[in-house]
Amino acid sequence: MAGSSIGIIFKLSTFGESHGTAIGGMIDGVPAGFKIDLEQVQSELDRRKPGQSSIVTQRKESDKVQFLSGIFEGETTGTPIGFVIPNEDQKSKDYDHIKDAYRPSHADFTYNKKYGHRDYRGGGRSSARETACRVVAGAIAKQILSLKGIEIVAYVDQVGSISLEGEVDYSQIDKNPVRCANADCAIKMENLIMSIKKDGDTIGGSIKCEITNVSAGIGEPIFDKLHAELGKAMLSINAVKGFEIGSGFSCIEMRGSEHNDLFNEDGTTQTNHSGGIQGGISNGMPISMRVAFKPVATILKEQDSIDSSGTAIKILGKGRHDPCVVPRAVPIVEAMAAITLLDMMMRASALD
Repeated sequence: MAGSSIGIIFKLSTFGESHGTAIGGMIDGVPAGFKIDLEQVQSELDRRKPGQSSIVTQRKESDKVQFLSGIFEGETTGTPIGFVIPNEDQKSKDYDHIKDAYRPSHADFTYNKKYGHRDYRGGGRSSARETACRVVAGAIAKQILSLKGIEIVAYVDQVGSISLEGEVDYSQIDKNPVRCANADCAIKMENLIMSIKKDGDTIGGSIKCEITNVSAGIGEPIFDKLHAELGKAMLSINAVKGFEIGSGFSCIEMRGSEHNDLFNEDGTTQTNHSGGIQGGISNGMPISMRVAFKPVATILKEQDSIDSSGTAIKILGKGRHDPCVVPRAVPIVEAMAAITLLDMMMRASALD
């Protein structure tokens, strides 16, 4: 299967299926002699793992990462870092009913059309379980970026029609199960998700991601623009349907006189409609982006569908699924931002 790697210099390749023995990956490009905080890597995985609250899937996975190579006595050796994350709580029988059926808006149909065969257990390779591998690489990338003072923070800013209003408080993000940066809004979002879950349905949402202390000059012109690479990374995450940088789609209704980021004498700008990137290159201002997630495709309601022979059928979702993906997607968005930014910075250094 092509398309299982991301990055040019800092590169992650992943493998594994939702109900296989394990998932895992290989990370290339980590410099030798870097001391990795393994507890911090596990902490990032714990933020993504299933079963952590009543508003996410109740699949029970410890998601304990096992490093196989590239690290000796706590420091990187400069060789590829190999790792695995065992799958511990597969219930493959939950998917027997879709062996020959296609769930609407899921990858069942397209995988079967492309490969002529598919692992229907939990979606196989199309499952969001694969994103745990991204979190491992992202956690390492974040630690390397922190040496440059770069910080990456993501939080849920909308669930359904409920948008974050009021103060954005980073300290609240991991204090509520929704991972919203406002305590009052988090309660409203949690209540909505619970009501949707009781109804056997799912709901979409969005995540805001902000990267600070990135120096000006990162990104390649034309086809490898920094925001294009970030957009590709975010759109590669399961269930993502939209990506905005800076003002995003709201710029449609603005005039140039409103949208232009006027300069201060120190090179900063009075506004940040550009989202920290101009001409595909970082300008030194905070990089600000927003990622939209669709409702999870598998719902516990009967729907019309077809089977592999094209026969019309009725299908009802079973098993353990997230009623809303955004609470667990926050560390994934941070990870993909870190992987992409570090790779782009390494590309810039390689050209110096």
